[in-house]
Amino acid sequence: MRKLRWGVIGSGGIAFRRTIPEGIIPANNAELVAVCDINEELAKKTGESFNVRYYTDEDDLIADPEVECIYIATPAHLHYKQANKVLKAKKHVLVEKPITLKVEEGKKLVSLARKNKVKLGVDFMMRFNTINQRIREMVLNGELGKIVMARVQLSCWYPPIKGAWRQIPKLGGGGSFIDMGCHCMDLLEFILNSRIKEISCMADTLVHSYPVEDTAVALARFQNGAIGIIDSCFSIPDNSSKNVLEIYGSRGSIIAFGTIGQSPDGDAIAYLETEPKGYDAKQERKLVSTSKKIEAKPYNTYRAQIESFSASVLENREVFNSGADGTRNQTLVIAAYNSAKTGKTQKVSLK
Repeated sequence: MRKLRWGVIGSGGIAFRRTIPEGIIPANNAELVAVCDINEELAKKTGESFNVRYYTDEDDLIADPEVECIYIATPAHLHYKQANKVLKAKKHVLVEKPITLKVEEGKKLVSLARKNKVKLGVDFMMRFNTINQRIREMVLNGELGKIVMARVQLSCWYPPIKGAWRQIPKLGGGGSFIDMGCHCMDLLEFILNSRIKEISCMADTLVHSYPVEDTAVALARFQNGAIGIIDSCFSIPDNSSKNVLEIYGSRGSIIAFGTIGQSPDGDAIAYLETEPKGYDAKQERKLVSTSKKIEAKPYNTYRAQIESFSASVLENREVFNSGADGTRNQTLVIAAYNSAKTGKTQKVSLK
């Protein structure tokens, strides 16, 4: 089988922990050939760990004739400049979220990719969780009836760390919401197959001492009328944040644990009505529904994403998590921040 040859810019962090060892290395249609990091010690460590050559200058990696596709896993403020270089070199690129800090820059990347006939994607790996995909199928099949509400939580404990770019506004573009809330909004739009048309958000720094928000909650209205709740905080102890996904409809609900985050699996229960029910004035809630565990064979989300993107290149098909998806998502993030700043609900284009 033909394998797409990958390079990586920003070879520490998520790339070293997850995307390279769990995604690129085991993928059946991908091959890692080179890595790059401005920190020579880190670049060397990553290169030697995976037995590939390493660079300290991104231009050298981009110019490497063996590199066909590049995964960018650097701080958010660098994404536009680096992706722009890769696309101008007519090579494919998968960018960590957010795709860019400015929406207009994301649109420029999408146009450039189209012009140069290369693929552009953004890292929304939670779409590839097999349980999340099964939940989407159940929603689309109407098994939950009309969807009325959904909630997704992605929170953690992220204390002050010297030099951490996610805690510096100009480097990360914000705090917990741009870092984790973006995943939540993308996943809800994916599962509900409906776009957010307006969003209201409250955000604050309640626990930590850095200048970005550590606590954020957003309320979203979807095109199909459903209401969504997104809570993304850096201020909740890890074991206290269960990162729950909840979908509620007129015929039942789904409650999932562990499908939000970096894990390939999780547990989800569907509670579906088996017969029409009248008004229960006493609210005795006698069992008239059937509960069933949602079964789906786990598959590593990072591997699935790399294989999907590689296939889009090798088979010349649409990218499942495209650059346009990433640009729209950043539009939602900016709208949420504008709402938090002004105290007003923000309408969002459905395009």
